Amino acid sequence: MPFAPDHETCAPALSLRTVQVRLLRRGEKPIWNQLMREHHYLGFKGWVGESLRYVAEWEGGWVALVGWCAAALKCGARDAWIGWPEVLQRQRLALIANNARFLILPGPRVANLASRVLGLTLKRLSGDWQQVHGHPVYLAESFIDPQRFSGTCYRAAGWIRVGQTRGYGRRAAGYRAHGEPKTVWVRPLVARAAERLRSPVLEPPLAGGKLMDLKLSKSKAEELIRVLMNLPESRARRGIRHDQSAILAVAICAVLGGARSYVAIAEWAQRCAQNQLRRLGLRRHARTGLYQPPSEPTIRRVLQGIDAEQVDRALTGWVSSLGPSQPKAIALDGKTLRGSGSPEGQPVQLLSAIVHGEGIVVAQREVSSKSSEIPEAPALLAPLDLAGSVVTADALHTQKNLARFVVETKKADYVLTVKDNQPTLKQDIAELFESESFPPGA
Repeated sequence: MPFAPDHETCAPALSLRTVQVRLLRRGEKPIWNQLMREHHYLGFKGWVGESLRYVAEWEGGWVALVGWCAAALKCGARDAWIGWPEVLQRQRLALIANNARFLILPGPRVANLASRVLGLTLKRLSGDWQQVHGHPVYLAESFIDPQRFSGTCYRAAGWIRVGQTRGYGRRAAGYRAHGEPKTVWVRPLVARAAERLRSPVLEPPLAGGKLMDLKLSKSKAEELIRVLMNLPESRARRGIRHDQSAILAVAICAVLGGARSYVAIAEWAQRCAQNQLRRLGLRRHARTGLYQPPSEPTIRRVLQGIDAEQVDRALTGWVSSLGPSQPKAIALDGKTLRGSGSPEGQPVQLLSAIVHGEGIVVAQREVSSKSSEIPEAPALLAPLDLAGSVVTADALHTQKNLARFVVETKKADYVLTVKDNQPTLKQDIAELFESESFPPGA
């Protein structure tokens, strides 16, 4: 039944872990709209453009409704927090989703229910937006009436208060003062959301949210297996049921499809069709004749025992073949692996080369705890064919040696960020743009 359960009897014992958030199903939209009209203080008339409707369920009943629509055209506090110029704002506004409606359905109050529902929605929002509208979202925004709400549940769900509106609303062809300023809250949905939104070259997020279906041709699968078969076996021979190459192939394809844990990799393998499991080289059960996906413990043991650097080197060419034959732009991206640890006790640092617009990692190197990303960058790019491409990087990599290597050795161009840590270079660039070589309006 699409209504709130009997809160009088369940509220005190409600387990937040059993609350589920899902997209609205076909045929449920009229009920969702009606409940929102009846119980939300703003009512509801509908949205124009891209939107998503969610429902939070507990024991088959609805306990909350969440609605998302296109971002506000103008919001000074939000735009100042991002730091983007107006031209990028117009181009990338679709990468922001507005939490336009959030309703806890009538019934006794349940502690932390609102923040739990918001958190569950945010985890899947970008993936759902990609699935429904064909592109992800990088940032969530919301406008809260301070006369009614303090924003406690938003703060608990990781939102950031960035300022206040001026008290104007969109009316017909313009804006009109309504005298009710709202507090502005934002919630990044990808790492470095503001930096990505204001970057001259848009860096796509890695696949997240729902796992994508990776379409792997027979020839690509056979090529992957051949590459992995050249790696040394990391396990003792006794008790082996699946070839190491098959388990690695499953893990690689699952990660490319969005899996981010051992459990997610195993679940990806469970969803594979028999033809997919056959292509990946999985074992066939002697009695049933069915190809068997590896279990989560098996996947975990193999991945923990394999030499990751050897796998990286072996896969560089194969992963590159999944993207465009000649990538137009490659981004250098450094990351710290959460929950990882080196023998020295430091978290593992990785430097990756990512194809712009594809999100495909075509090369990756571990950064020594005694070094930094700077000397690793040329070694990372060395095996890649970059002729005619553009290499982008943040201010850390704005170095003469890297620039020379990209231009002279790789026959590519670069876009490097200049910040206050290089004041002389920054001043030289400012003076160059003020010279006659760049007249006003050029």
